[in-house]
Amino acid sequence: MKYKGFQLPPLISGILIQRYKRFLADIELETGEKVTAHCPNSGSMKGCAVPGSQVWLSQSDNPKRKYKYTWELIKMPKTLIGINTLVPNKLVKQSIENGLIKELSGYEHVRAEVKTSSHTRLDLLLENKVKEKCYVEIKNCTLVEEGIAMFPDAVTTRGQKHLDELDHLVSLGHRGVIFFLIQRMDAKAFKPAAMIDKVYAEKLRNVVKNGVEVIVRDTVISTQMIGLGNAVPVDLD
Repeated sequence: MKYKGFQLPPLISGILIQRYKRFLADIELETGEKVTAHCPNSGSMKGCAVPGSQVWLSQSDNPKRKYKYTWELIKMPKTLIGINTLVPNKLVKQSIENGLIKELSGYEHVRAEVKTSSHTRLDLLLENKVKEKCYVEIKNCTLVEEGIAMFPDAVTTRGQKHLDELDHLVSLGHRGVIFFLIQRMDAKAFKPAAMIDKVYAEKLRNVVKNGVEVIVRDTVISTQMIGLGNAVPVDLD
């Protein structure tokens, strides 16, 4: 069967009451029951955690979990948005393995969570038949304003470190790629969010000058699946 995207588990609809403490959200289900769900997103979620919005939750049967619900999607006026930051890594890895990302084709092996130094791991390592290496760091992007997708939505010293690591690996002769996956369907272009994290934006511009590659894709989202979408133009100026 041809790969079409990351399959979501069965989802339950509700209305967002509030998101708080970064990893928690109160939601009123269609039945009227109010539940607390795990929010798998550590960012600010600027513009995509609006109280009163329709949301969708997955449900776990694991008795050891404190919160059995996980917040997966939210509906905004122009698009569904994927909330779960675990999805981009899975979707990009599966898309590479199925030959859906032309820029990352031709590699025989794909490994996840690769330690590149004593203090850093990157999301993917791709290797071809002659052992040439391509390191890929994947970032989840949900902030869109006036059609422009931006990353990050909060200051990220960890993200800055990943750029430094890719820069170093490129200097050693390897490929280094920063992959921004936009988990929504209303972005016309992408740029770094310099007004939020000036250091990250400047580092991104500098490492690209040094040979680090940028790939940006949007997604196609339904309540059944999140699939890889189209390439989005990048503006680093």
